[in-house]
Amino acid sequence: MSDHTVMIALALALTTVIAALVAAGAGYLARRDQAGYPAALTRAAVAFAATLTLSAVLTTALVAVSAN
Repeated sequence: MSDHTVMIALALALTTVIAALVAAGAGYLARRDQAGYPAALTRAAVAFAATLTLSAVLTTALVAVSAN
């Protein structure tokens, strides 16, 4: 495996871990706000998806800028 492939795999793993931590925090805060378990799970899922989407957009922007 090349160094480039390893760096991509590490970046993906780090992004997934960060998204999971954000989701856990959002779910915890939703429960602290007296939300039910389904609502807290939904908020956590939305936070997870938003974090992954944001990281994908930032990665695309960085690739576009560095391609020039």
